[in-house]
Amino acid sequence: MGTALAVSPILALQPVHAQQGPESVADLASGLLGAVVNISTSQSVAEEGDGPLPQVPEGSPFQELFEDFYKNRESGPGNNRVNSLGSGFVIDPTGFIVTNNHVIENADDIEVIFSDGSKLKAKLIGTDTKTDLSVLKVEPPEPLTSVKFGDSRTMRIGDWVMAIGNPFGLGGSVTVGIISASGRNINAGPYDNFIQTDAAINKGNSGGPLFNMSGEVIGINTAIISPSGGSIGIGFAVPTELAQNIVNQLIEFGETRRGWLGVRIQPVSDEVAESMKIGRARGALISGIVEGGPVATGPIQVGDIVTSFNGRPIVETRDLTRIVAESPIGEPVDVVILRDGKEQTVKVTLGRLEDDEVASNETDPETTVEPNEEGTAPDGDGEDDPATPPTDQPMPEDPTPDADEGTEQETPPQDEASAPVTEGLIGVELSALDDANRVSFSIAEGVEGVLITRVLPGSKAEGKGLKVGEVIVEVAQEFMKTPQQVAEKLTSIKGEGRRSGYLMIADKDGNLRLVAVPLE
Repeated sequence: MGTALAVSPILALQPVHAQQGPESVADLASGLLGAVVNISTSQSVAEEGDGPLPQVPEGSPFQELFEDFYKNRESGPGNNRVNSLGSGFVIDPTGFIVTNNHVIENADDIEVIFSDGSKLKAKLIGTDTKTDLSVLKVEPPEPLTSVKFGDSRTMRIGDWVMAIGNPFGLGGSVTVGIISASGRNINAGPYDNFIQTDAAINKGNSGGPLFNMSGEVIGINTAIISPSGGSIGIGFAVPTELAQNIVNQLIEFGETRRGWLGVRIQPVSDEVAESMKIGRARGALISGIVEGGPVATGPIQVGDIVTSFNGRPIVETRDLTRIVAESPIGEPVDVVILRDGKEQTVKVTLGRLEDDEVASNETDPETTVEPNEEGTAPDGDGEDDPATPPTDQPMPEDPTPDADEGTEQETPPQDEASAPVTEGLIGVELSALDDANRVSFSIAEGVEGVLITRVLPGSKAEGKGLKVGEVIVEVAQEFMKTPQQVAEKLTSIKGEGRRSGYLMIADKDGNLRLVAVPLE
């Protein structure tokens, strides 16, 4: 006989609920799908050229067919039509649409396809290659469903987001995920500040919106990391804190108008922070001032560290690059700097970065904010990221004798202040920058300081990228006139317990950078 199972009276009285999944986003999605569009582009591509003509036997039934075909080809260059699909979204009922530049780049025709299947030809209003954003305009017969920008700065890692787009040309598709990270730099451009999300983003989603749970656009889906071309949960969106200003400028002016500070910058290393006595490494170090730029006559100086610009913190150099570009032109803004270890606030008025084409060639935002006075980005401003591995450069023919050969061999008598010196603490040989050395090493007239004539192999100076022919302008913010003065100053600051020497270095053309060379 089976045994009866006892049922707890408490459990027996419990109501039975059907198991449910996460809260539905159907209501949210239904109100947004109408504002998200598919973008179809076409482009004419010239054929590479005719291949060899096939040999068809005389009298073959295919002879006439081949002759007609190849005669048509010879009548003129052929063109193929290349089509592509992407996404976009309506931001104004009158027909303004945002998408990615790479979706419509080089397109001959742009067609916008709406969720109800209707199609309209689109005109390109403006594009910005640095942020990969473009604005299109259609002429609708009646007002369009549109969406609004939200504030991406209020979003937190872990917040839910929803992406809508046209993956693989399938049409409007909705995916949901969270913000995985923010402020991502994927080396796509000088103003990288991407939102990372695990909401599925695939080919064709480019240019589509990333929504918060209030239905506001907080990002424009732009890129993915994927070995296969499909989503692996690592997608990137341009945040609206960057995109909204760009979009507004494209609509108003048809181009972007970025701020220009007129400085060269480099990262603040731990060694520089220690030698300047500012505590932890932070901010962007001013390594040069562009002649004729907005701050050429002050108040910012070489050696200043910018920690805040226009009320926004500068944690690293690319923050300053981006924030300067986004700040208003022609209006005074507050800049917080560290100078001589003390914090102070100065006001600067930005100019406009005029040559966008040249500026777009800057590939290292950590070391270049704007082009230099010749219109090209300076090379190798970054202390810890030289353009090439540091090597001993060959010296011009006998500019100065080696230290162990004495200082009087076949050279005019020199006074003690200008005699060559081997500085063993950091491993360089130094000479006064006299007229002869200036000519021998092709040093520009405006450059002053102490010339490096040799960098000892394996030395600390070599490790920090110092090169023959460069000039030590300052040590610990004190101008250097003689080789002896450099050696004495380095010995002095080492005696004060400092672990590194803070040097301002000029190349032969006068471009400056700041280097912290270990003294231990």
